[in-house]
Amino acid sequence: MHPRRHRAARKEIFKIALVNNHIEFRKMGKEEKKRKLEEAELSSNVDKKLKKDKKEKKEKKDKKDKKDKKEKKDKSEKKDKKEKKDKKEKRENELKEVKTENTKVIEKDSNQPSSLDGPYVQSKALNEVLEADIKTFLTDNEISIEDPHNLSLRPLLKFSQVSFVEEVQKAISKFPSPTPIQAVSWPYLLSNKDVIGVAETGSGKTFAFGVPAVDSILRHNKKGLKVLCLSPTRELALQIYDNLEELTHNTPISSVAIYGGVSKQDQIEKIRNASIAVATPGRLVDLLEDNLVDLSTVEYLVLDEADRMLDKGFEEHIKMIIGRTPEKSQRQTLMFTATWPKEVRDLASEFMVSPVKVTVGDRDELSANKRITQIVEVIDPRDKERKLLQLLKKYQSGSNKNDKILIFALYKKEALRVEGLLQRNGYTVSAVHGDLTQQQRTGALGRFKLGESSLMLATDVAARGLDIPNVKVVINLTFPLTAEDYVHRIGRTGRAGKTGIAHTLFTEHEKHLSGALMNILRGANQPVPDELLKFGGHTKKKTHSVYGAFYKDDMSGKSAKKIKFDD
Repeated sequence: MHPRRHRAARKEIFKIALVNNHIEFRKMGKEEKKRKLEEAELSSNVDKKLKKDKKEKKEKKDKKDKKDKKEKKDKSEKKDKKEKKDKKEKRENELKEVKTENTKVIEKDSNQPSSLDGPYVQSKALNEVLEADIKTFLTDNEISIEDPHNLSLRPLLKFSQVSFVEEVQKAISKFPSPTPIQAVSWPYLLSNKDVIGVAETGSGKTFAFGVPAVDSILRHNKKGLKVLCLSPTRELALQIYDNLEELTHNTPISSVAIYGGVSKQDQIEKIRNASIAVATPGRLVDLLEDNLVDLSTVEYLVLDEADRMLDKGFEEHIKMIIGRTPEKSQRQTLMFTATWPKEVRDLASEFMVSPVKVTVGDRDELSANKRITQIVEVIDPRDKERKLLQLLKKYQSGSNKNDKILIFALYKKEALRVEGLLQRNGYTVSAVHGDLTQQQRTGALGRFKLGESSLMLATDVAARGLDIPNVKVVINLTFPLTAEDYVHRIGRTGRAGKTGIAHTLFTEHEKHLSGALMNILRGANQPVPDELLKFGGHTKKKTHSVYGAFYKDDMSGKSAKKIKFDD
């Protein structure tokens, strides 16, 4: 073959082979692609199956958790319902037992006076008192009663006209007779009615609510926290606590005082076994927010010095505390107040059930205790401290040298200065003001009460509610900011039916309060000095302790929120 043709043939054979190889390659590429697609599809199906299985597994788990949660909730609700039902049945059984017991007592001897938690029935001795004597008692003590239940219960003029358990009867027997607020309120409290007592300070309000409460706990052997008393200040809370401790002496009843300025731990431990708690709103709210106190067993709620608590801005705290106690139909609520302003009326209408209102004295107008001799001297402001030393010599001379005298200053700086002045002049003086710790204030009050010191110097922290026995004279070194505070200051003397003297140093700096002071003096049949008349009869409107002259009755807004940080 010719070499040229041979090369052409070889070239043709190469082309054919190349084409065949290309065809084979394309064929192989399609199969590989097909295989890869099949593998991808298989992998996708596996992923889908896994996802499906995972989803089904999650749905099953969620369904099971939801079912468990529902069962747990149902179980909890059933438990709560059962507990509530048991509590209700227990309470109903207790009431039935009490009613049965009281019915037996009445059937046995209708002449015996009845007691708390049963149908109160007036004793034969009380029924035999002449109606004229009852009217004389009500008139002489300026007592008015607003009773929506129309029970027409007579006041208890003697302890023998009512029967309490032996321990209580023994504790009250050292007094000659019930005070007016006790005489009138006890029959309604023993009838399980809500009661509002409007009366001057020093009228025996602590025993007015304490005696029926303690009698009920002892009579029916009640367990747990049954009585809660709210008080505006630490000092008043401690005073109420001391009085209740005296009342419950030699009984199994345990009481606790809950107030700020001291450690919480001791109070938390004591309240677990206490039947009675006396508390200031601020500290009690702290314990409630930390879930350290349970008020669900309280049957007897007392708001003492209710007007003062509202003045101090405790309204929201009071509402929160009451909200943690049983419904108002399931508890007995008492409110004691020296005045009857709109804010107190609103509180009563919201948290009390058809309360009986007992008023002792003319409380519609600001008035002072008529057993107190009021002396007002108008002097130059620069002469006050010299005059104070003269008054101390006058009132602590001869047989009166150990008489207790309470001196009021307006501010703690003034109190510190006067305390130094008295000490330099040889006087032993106890002081109560804002710069002292709670322990120092408590110690000073204790020394004054025990007679270790016959002089006490205080700012208005001691003016309200404190029962300091046998204070003969109150000296107002500086007139207070309001006429109401003046009435409460001088109310530290002339308590429990005794007489007292209130000596006030008045200066031109207080002339805007001259009209209100003159009204108080005239209302108590006290002389008005000519020097005071020169200032005129202007009366300054009372201002709010927080908002001052800008306060309005309809002010509202969000209250401050307590923020806690982790340790």
